[in-house]
Amino acid sequence: MNAAVAPAAYVVEDPIEARLLAYDWHRLADELDRYGHAVLEGLLSPEQCASMRGLYDEEARFRSRVIMARHGFGQGEYQYFRYPLPPLVQALRTAAYAQLAPLANRWNAAMGVETRYPAAHADFVARCHAAGQVRPTPLLLRYAEGDYNCLHQDLYGEHVFPMQLTILLSTPGTDFSGGEFVLSEQRVRRQSRAEVVPLQLGDAVVFAVRHRPLAGERGGKATLRHGVSRVRSGHRATLGLIFHDAA
Repeated sequence: MNAAVAPAAYVVEDPIEARLLAYDWHRLADELDRYGHAVLEGLLSPEQCASMRGLYDEEARFRSRVIMARHGFGQGEYQYFRYPLPPLVQALRTAAYAQLAPLANRWNAAMGVETRYPAAHADFVARCHAAGQVRPTPLLLRYAEGDYNCLHQDLYGEHVFPMQLTILLSTPGTDFSGGEFVLSEQRVRRQSRAEVVPLQLGDAVVFAVRHRPLAGERGGKATLRHGVSRVRSGHRATLGLIFHDAA
């Protein structure tokens, strides 16, 4: 299994980068290959989660606010950050991309897709911006009792990185109940398969944006969508990290 491995002379300059490097990326890559998702337990500390939740009411940090019910997306709301991103969000986006880019290239090769991704996220963002995809896509999402997110894909333009992350910023069973992260997977001539991914405070789930390759099927791929089941009580917050920018 090919996964990102830091060179021997690699210097870790940011704590979140060190935390990401500490995960077993061979295991995570295997889970992504098999299921289209993998969980990074405890990526953010409780203090970091609380700090990130607190940003939601700082209007100047965001470029737009979306009320999901107005667009048929579900119920709840979210806001897209504007550039420059908060330092933690920028560090997460940069460091996570570096770990996922080799796997993304292997996935595209397996699916017969010619696109390859550069090692550095800044170079990929430059590619997006050159094509007119200049709006940042990291976002904070907020759900209350009765809210949910319909199954969907976060595409935003021609250039799409094939994986993204969602980080849970609230505590299940204390801050909210229900509100499970849900994935659906569709294969050709088969019924859709659904999977619920249990998360705890600070956990991240990395998952396929649109497609993943199928083992043993040259060029074969499954189509994935993700969403959130109905929040039955309380309030739920998440941070979404999408690596491509929006047109």
